[in-house]
Amino acid sequence: MDTRTTTKKAANMRNETATALAQDRVIDITTTGRKTGEPRRIEIWFHRLDGRYYITGTPGRPRDWYANLVANSAFTFHLKESVTADLQATARPVTDPAEREKVLAGLLAPLGDFTSQPGQEPEVWVASSPLVEVTFS
Repeated sequence: MDTRTTTKKAANMRNETATALAQDRVIDITTTGRKTGEPRRIEIWFHRLDGRYYITGTPGRPRDWYANLVANSAFTFHLKESVTADLQATARPVTDPAEREKVLAGLLAPLGDFTSQPGQEPEVWVASSPLVEVTFS
């Protein structure tokens, strides 16, 4: 295979990945188990806000994926809807209350009906939902 073909395939893959990051929602993530050191893969949603990527979960209970990322921030972000790609990533727990409020307000804005249910109000999310910002390596 010549260099031009390899370069073109790499560019197409980058374009497909960028498109998937812009429009897809469901991914898998593989974290490292904080107790076992073994890989742990789950399906989860990711969110885009102001050019950044986030993973969160509903409030009210501990999440193993979050605890694993707090213990070891490196993980694999698996695209699987419009394209298949395994992206190396790092998670930064969002713990500052003002930042959490701003990010979650943006993420929850389209979910008005859901966040009006008891226990799902935005202030409950800010107080007790897991939230990480994702950076790709």
